[in-house]
Amino acid sequence: MACCLVGCGAPAEVEPQPAPAVALTDRPAVATQSVPPAPAAPTPLTGRPATPRDISFDDIKLDLKKGDPFSRDLLPARVTALETTPIRIRGYILPSFQQTGLTQFVLVRDNMECCFGPGALLHDCVLVRMKPGKTASFSIRPVAVTGTFRVEELRGPDGRHLAIYALDGEDVQ
Repeated sequence: MACCLVGCGAPAEVEPQPAPAVALTDRPAVATQSVPPAPAAPTPLTGRPATPRDISFDDIKLDLKKGDPFSRDLLPARVTALETTPIRIRGYILPSFQQTGLTQFVLVRDNMECCFGPGALLHDCVLVRMKPGKTASFSIRPVAVTGTFRVEELRGPDGRHLAIYALDGEDVQ
């Protein structure tokens, strides 16, 4: 990767360009140089920028205590404003039996507690479902997950909430 791409100020190596070709016809020469890509435009359906917004688990925190029941009216405006927004959030992948090729996993705030344990806080986990053709690999280190944020209630067999947030995953780094 050339230094000029990351803006570090170091001189970039320039490849020599061939001399322009001489036209053999009466028609004017047509430029064939590639045009740099345009900056990210708003997505057509939502009008929101396609570049992900960096958030943390603190941004989606609710005013709930352990064991309190969840209802959608508890969602503050800052959380509902994130729905269908491209975001990037850092956390830990909850361990499972599969190590690579993960198409879905639970992203948790920290690696010290399981979000599915008894009395865990609902806003400390996000259910990530990777988009078709995308996968992730388990890591014991924190990861940054990029995708589209949604409020989606996931209930267990007993009817209690297991999770309330979901992410349509694009990338895990």
